[in-house]
Amino acid sequence: MSHEQYENPLISRYASRDMSFLWSPQKKHSTWRRLWLALAESEQELGLSITDEQLEAMRANLDNIDFDLAAKHEKRRRHDVMAHVETFGEAAPVAKPIIHLGATSCFVTDNTDLILLRESLELVRDRLVRCIYLLANFAKQYRDVACLGFTHLQSAQPTTIGKRATLWCYDLVLDLEEVEHRLELLRFRSTKGTTGTQASFLELFEGDHTKVKALEKRVAEKMGFDQLYAVTGQTYSRKVDSQVLDCLSGIAQSTHKIATDIRILAHRREVEEPIEKDQIGSSAMPYKRNPMRSERICGLARYVISNQANGANTLATQWMERTLDDSANRRLSLPLSFLGIDAILIILANVCDGMVVYPALIKRHLQEELPFMATENLMMAAVKAGGDRQDLHEKIRIHSRNAGARIKNEGLTNDMLDRIKEDPAFPEFDAEAILEPLQYVGRAPEQVDDFLADIIQPIRDRYPHVTLDNEELKV
Repeated sequence: MSHEQYENPLISRYASRDMSFLWSPQKKHSTWRRLWLALAESEQELGLSITDEQLEAMRANLDNIDFDLAAKHEKRRRHDVMAHVETFGEAAPVAKPIIHLGATSCFVTDNTDLILLRESLELVRDRLVRCIYLLANFAKQYRDVACLGFTHLQSAQPTTIGKRATLWCYDLVLDLEEVEHRLELLRFRSTKGTTGTQASFLELFEGDHTKVKALEKRVAEKMGFDQLYAVTGQTYSRKVDSQVLDCLSGIAQSTHKIATDIRILAHRREVEEPIEKDQIGSSAMPYKRNPMRSERICGLARYVISNQANGANTLATQWMERTLDDSANRRLSLPLSFLGIDAILIILANVCDGMVVYPALIKRHLQEELPFMATENLMMAAVKAGGDRQDLHEKIRIHSRNAGARIKNEGLTNDMLDRIKEDPAFPEFDAEAILEPLQYVGRAPEQVDDFLADIIQPIRDRYPHVTLDNEELKV
């Protein structure tokens, strides 16, 4: 490893070997060779003069790529596809005359990108499912642990830890649906030709339109696609890239929200991400227990979200049948967005697998605010006893302001219920009973149960191969 050149931390620190391999030169260029083989096989099957010996030579050299030789050819030719055509031809000399026959560069570059998009989305899908399972398990475990709810980041009606986890989980479920949608709609470019007209293939097959159409279908099927984009220019529409980057941005948005909530809860010492025995939070402050995994998720998520604009701008600036200013951008925006999401979901799975909950502190925080929240029940009881709702509302407003001032200005406990007890407008009540937290969480526990049954179980049924037994959870 050279320490004198910049290394992309998505590769060296964050993303998995699986995702890194998908966007590696080896994967890309061996896929180019498989496309050239599929093209040649299909052309032979449809009557072109291509020998079995030529096809066997290609099959024997799909993976043994001489990258140094290809780099020399590219430096001379200033064209990466032709550099690899020549490199493949030198590895399989007998096949050299028919490699890339009738094709344009985008035959290998665009079709390969579509294959990589599909395989990368499948990997992202499985990582999403794993995170969904982990959050669902967490929600089930804490379905009825009452906690303060927050609106405007101010104390609000109580909910439960489990119900809050379903909110996180549901965002990921919606992202999963979008990933599934993108996979369902992903098509193949196949043999559309130099400007999308298939003119070169029509020439090869002496004007036989039926064979030209058969060719693109056969190549697609050999590469695992049963659907084709109806029309293309030289490239498949960059709308596809834009939609995929939108999808990845959506996952980044969801995970940023989840990680931010965890960071806030860590500040309140209610819920924390896992921490290692020897982990250091600060070089200066030994007591620090920073939510570093959640912070990393947020940092990577902002990067992926920013890449969404690359897809939109690239699509918007494509001219006529194509322009080449998409190439350099796509070499960055597509792989790095997938690597970023891959890293985010690995880290999130680790966080969700080891989240620590502190029920005693959660209860204490809740008890500090419950007297305010109990006032609605007390007001309803007073109305039933004959009180005026508007008058009672005003009395509670004044009592709550005074109790709040005592807490803020003097650092004293919440005496809201004592104030109401002394007010003759309100009937007698059992203070201990009225401060039972679960009576204020509504159907939160039951909503968790319904969510697990109606939303999560069908996902488990669709993806039984996704398990939680994975070394990546130990990041």
